Amino acid sequence: MARYTDPVCRQCRRIGEKLFLKGDRCFTPRCAIERRRRPPGSQNPRRRRPSDWAFQLREKQKARFIYGVLERQFRNYFDMARDRPGVTGENLLQILERRLDNVVYRLAFVDSRRQGRQLVNHGHFHVNGGRMDIPSYLVRPGDVISWKRVGDSTPEFIDTLTDGLPKRPVPTWLRMDPAKLTGEVAALPDNTEIDTGIDVRLIVEFYSK
Repeated sequence: MARYTDPVCRQCRRIGEKLFLKGDRCFTPRCAIERRRRPPGSQNPRRRRPSDWAFQLREKQKARFIYGVLERQFRNYFDMARDRPGVTGENLLQILERRLDNVVYRLAFVDSRRQGRQLVNHGHFHVNGGRMDIPSYLVRPGDVISWKRVGDSTPEFIDTLTDGLPKRPVPTWLRMDPAKLTGEVAALPDNTEIDTGIDVRLIVEFYSK
């Protein structure tokens, strides 16, 4: 499957705000937005007021970049959210939050969603005791996420990565056991705790045309 392989900081510069795609680096002066605020590529000296469609496209791209989802998969998520009862935008955010690579990030097991996707791909996580290497796997209430163990121990890099857990607040729809390095999905994601700054109303308007 195709995957974005260019520097992720270009995505932040393209959107014009921090998307926190590189973990701790985004909080330092080395962040690309702090050093180069202009969007990548050649610059057009003429500036026009963006249209409503441009604002909607920007918000859709912003959501895609944050969760690391390609266009076709994102559209599939939107169709899934639209077919479910409730508010389409809230359903969409809930689906994106349930992705396994996002869940291990929310549990503070990794520093970024991109790092979480890589480690899930390499088979370092188990779901309900079974190996799971699909980052797009949608967790359900009651699922238990744990690190893959070799015998009675975890690899050294895991001990380094998880030292000092929790590194950041864990949402209430997840429960984490720092001692056992496990997490449990206690409920479906609560939209009031999703702090990505995405205006889902614009995304719904974009796909409704």
